[in-house]
Amino acid sequence: MPDLVAAVDCGTNSTRLLIGDGARSVERLMRITRLGHGVDATGRLASEAIDRVVTALGEFRELIDEHGVQRVRATATSAARDASNREEFFDAAERALGVRPELLSGIEEGHLSFAGATAELDVEDAPFLVLDIGGGSTEFVVGTREAEGTLSCDVGCVRLSERWIEHDPPLPEELLACLSVMEAHIDDVVREVPEVLGARTLVGLAGTVSTAAAVELGLVEYDREAIHHFRISKAAVEDVFRTLATENRSERIHNPGMEEDRADVIVAGLSILVKVMRQLDFDECLVSESDILDGLVADLLGRN
Repeated sequence: MPDLVAAVDCGTNSTRLLIGDGARSVERLMRITRLGHGVDATGRLASEAIDRVVTALGEFRELIDEHGVQRVRATATSAARDASNREEFFDAAERALGVRPELLSGIEEGHLSFAGATAELDVEDAPFLVLDIGGGSTEFVVGTREAEGTLSCDVGCVRLSERWIEHDPPLPEELLACLSVMEAHIDDVVREVPEVLGARTLVGLAGTVSTAAAVELGLVEYDREAIHHFRISKAAVEDVFRTLATENRSERIHNPGMEEDRADVIVAGLSILVKVMRQLDFDECLVSESDILDGLVADLLGRN
């Protein structure tokens, strides 16, 4: 049996674990820990946010030890990039996990996400535009067999929510602000990575995209097999966005497929997906549940 390796991603909104050998995954966990809460305003990671992540990392370490994993790689992304006290967080994370997180640049994050998301895809559907909507940043990565152009934008579901959405449900002008912010970022992407205009397939990653698929499918419980490589149409994305944006949080959480801990940031996240599909003229989005964790595992195994 091949050796197992483990990848841990400390993101702005969630902390996640993948244990596998490249051919199979034996553990894949996600905990919404909101590491980036308030970072956009304060420039610091809150102590309670660090504690939430450390608790998740302690849980992950137990599983890593239980499976006898010897090689572990942990990464941190947007929230840690923006925080002046990231080393304090890294110290606490290392004590809990036994491995110190690496701070990834937006470009490195994009390349790993692209590798994980496209490994199983048919090259005939390329070029791919991989859209990784995070809590604090969104990566746009275009390529065929490997990333050929990448831009990381400082916009994500948590950052947009904290900056522009004050009401529940959001006011029309707040939604317009989110869409307008995204329009400017997409203009930057087209200018810096013009290859995006030639992409044949939009591949969407992370919780916002998965949630859109889950709500469209009406999933009462998370089902990776149903979501992974589901093709969600632009019309369906618009419909989910319209529905969730006009509900308050207590109404939103009753939609099958809507994860309660994501309900306060999902509208901002969907505004990113909606605007990308509108502005770059994609009729559908291929949902991928393989992402940066899979790229990290491949890297650990020397396959990337």
